[in-house]
Amino acid sequence: MNFVEELKWRGMLQDIMPGTEELLNKEMVSGYIGFDPTSDSLGVGNLVQIMTLLHFQRCGHKPIALVGGATGMVGDPSGKSQERNLLNEETLNHNLSSQKKQLEKFLDFNCGKNSAEIVNNYDWFKNFTFLDFIRDVGKHISVNYMMAKDSVQNRLETGMSFTEFSYQLVQGYDFYWLWKNKGIKLQMGGSDQWGNIVTGTELIRRKDAGEAFALTTPLIKKADGTKFGKTESGNVWLDAKKTSAYKFYQFWLNASDSDVATYIRIFSLKTREEVEALEAEHKTEPHLRKLQKALADEITTRVHSAEALQRAKETTDILFGSSFEDFKKLSGDEIEDAFDADTTFSVDANLFAEGIDVVSLLGEKAAVFPSKGEARKTIQGNGASINKEKIALDKKITAFDLLYNKYLLVQKGKKTYFLVKAA
Repeated sequence: MNFVEELKWRGMLQDIMPGTEELLNKEMVSGYIGFDPTSDSLGVGNLVQIMTLLHFQRCGHKPIALVGGATGMVGDPSGKSQERNLLNEETLNHNLSSQKKQLEKFLDFNCGKNSAEIVNNYDWFKNFTFLDFIRDVGKHISVNYMMAKDSVQNRLETGMSFTEFSYQLVQGYDFYWLWKNKGIKLQMGGSDQWGNIVTGTELIRRKDAGEAFALTTPLIKKADGTKFGKTESGNVWLDAKKTSAYKFYQFWLNASDSDVATYIRIFSLKTREEVEALEAEHKTEPHLRKLQKALADEITTRVHSAEALQRAKETTDILFGSSFEDFKKLSGDEIEDAFDADTTFSVDANLFAEGIDVVSLLGEKAAVFPSKGEARKTIQGNGASINKEKIALDKKITAFDLLYNKYLLVQKGKKTYFLVKAA
């Protein structure tokens, strides 16, 4: 496969340095992408770059994932409005170890010449003194060159520290070191990284008269203008402890039609013919959400497992089904995993021991409705259910109504669910 052509049809190519495509067509190339180590889990926002490396490897090239043990101590100002908190070495090492396990689900580390590798820039920075750095690196890049970068220009009004200002030199030296010591000729990344990447190619040219190349992918934006990879409850992570397989599956399943048309090309390994066939089917029967289901199935299996996907689908069927008996099949952990913070309400368990009227519970204590009046009106119109049963205005909710002595499933309208927990 031709890597650049693969990126083009998938909508994954933004900028490319002249000569890059010719190089890729001529030989097996080692290329790398850097990953931010400020969390112990990668998020779905990182998936564009992970998929870029995956396509790179599938096209016969050698992918390198650089985890920034050193740069994580500095902080990249690109796309940031303020300076980040810096991490200590122990936290960074924990984060790097966790991220490596996630990368191994995508990249093949045992396939011969183009086996994937993970490198940590702390390895070559830990003994690099400040004086050596400004003498051997800093003298090759002018302040004027650094000031012209968007990541600097965008912060001039609010101010940026010398630490952040120096970041592009640090990242540039990463590329130089990898080019010099590991024969890596290509750096890839999101389009917001273009300035940092070309600083590396410029350093290679000025320091050793060498040649290196660059390409970037577009930054994904959702059709409604909100940030890709975030929900109302926060980031969507690749770690099941941070985002359950059910919530991860739902994230993709609930993508809008306009967004999923972009996502299926970027995050699926399906061929162009398979994607276009799915798109045609989806256009004919959009209510069946075939694109969303195909993508949710594929990416949940890859990130979690086939078993986790099956359980996520069963949980989906149970939650949106009509039987409370089926809902009882879920464990307490599975029930809690299925609800975000904004759809979960904790209520004093003593209120259930005494019995509480349903209007006070849903319109005041649990705030499923904005007011008791709104709760009363909806209940009178048969628009609310508890544990899959319609409720009367005079209903008192007691401990006997709680599943596992702890949970109430509240439904408002046809598709909106809330969890009330006795605490």
